[in-house]
Amino acid sequence: MTFTHLPDLASRTLAGSVVYANDELFAERENLIKAGPAVFSTEDFGHKGKVYDGWETRRRREPGHDHAIVRLGVPGVVHGVVIDTAWFKGNYPPYASVEATSVEGAPSPDELERASWETIVGKSEIRGDAENTFQVADRRRWTHVRLSIYPDGGVARFRVHGEPVPDPRFLDGTIDLAALEHGGDVVACSNTFYSAPLQLLLPGRARIMGDGWENARRRDGGNDYVTVRLAARGRVRRVEIDTSYFVGNAAGWASLSGTDADRPDEDAEWFDLVPKTRLQPDTRHFLRSASAAPVTHVRLGVFPDGGLARLRVHGELVADAHRAAVLRWLDLLPAGHAVEVLRGAGVPGVSAQELVNRRPFTGGDVLPPAVMSLLMTTAS
Repeated sequence: MTFTHLPDLASRTLAGSVVYANDELFAERENLIKAGPAVFSTEDFGHKGKVYDGWETRRRREPGHDHAIVRLGVPGVVHGVVIDTAWFKGNYPPYASVEATSVEGAPSPDELERASWETIVGKSEIRGDAENTFQVADRRRWTHVRLSIYPDGGVARFRVHGEPVPDPRFLDGTIDLAALEHGGDVVACSNTFYSAPLQLLLPGRARIMGDGWENARRRDGGNDYVTVRLAARGRVRRVEIDTSYFVGNAAGWASLSGTDADRPDEDAEWFDLVPKTRLQPDTRHFLRSASAAPVTHVRLGVFPDGGLARLRVHGELVADAHRAAVLRWLDLLPAGHAVEVLRGAGVPGVSAQELVNRRPFTGGDVLPPAVMSLLMTTAS
């Protein structure tokens, strides 16, 4: 499946949460979104029976089915899901489906139960002790997904791979332009031997050395690098290069360069944001940007090799990029959510529905300027 390289939007690492399950008697719902594969012990029993590293409901004796609702840590466009039934062999659900919804704010479980849900994976047969993968064709943006199992049973992990699409109303001011939760992504990397470079862009501090990016030891005289596509075109103000937990294997030096190109190629012009700078092991380094010129991508070079925990690229979106992000977000919202957003920005109900019916907004001047001014406040 081509979607599994995309971030897991449901992961606890990205602040995802299983906000509700109608039943979790044998194994708690929170296990669904834990990082890493499920583990199993033949000796691990509790007072309710065998303890599984997953979500498991009791044997259903009445009509119906079980379900769990996951708030995505980062809302986005779902490209595919993985329903992993690892270690569940005689107690897995024979069928499953996935539904999705898009709502404002932080609704309660009761409010989510009343929300409008759309099926993105129809009721499908699944196998026990296996990773069951399903591609998703719907390209709308969702905030929550619901895993439904028929009629009951256990699921070890639930992965929701997709493209982050953050709410652009919260992208004004100074933000981390490289953050995965803001739409940043790794588009190129010289070496991924020990760990994935995308971890550089995760929220929060690294907990262990394995939470960062570490390449193999270089013996050819060159250097390693990571290229990051920023959330949108912006001006970089300051940079954080963090080597926390990398002690004997931290990068010795680092640099950060930027370019202003939609898709940087070999002819792209790169300029210094942070010239080559000495790094210390297990240290957060805070550096000022040498340029305020707009950039779309940054390239982090490490010399000659070595590990880093996090990269932060703080700055502001330029006005045109922020406006484009607002329009694209509105285009990707399900119709009901888009109407709600426009009504909240002062558009009367009937007019809001008429505007939504005229989508896409991207590339046009459909939205009244007063509405756009309420949806974006940056003044780059």
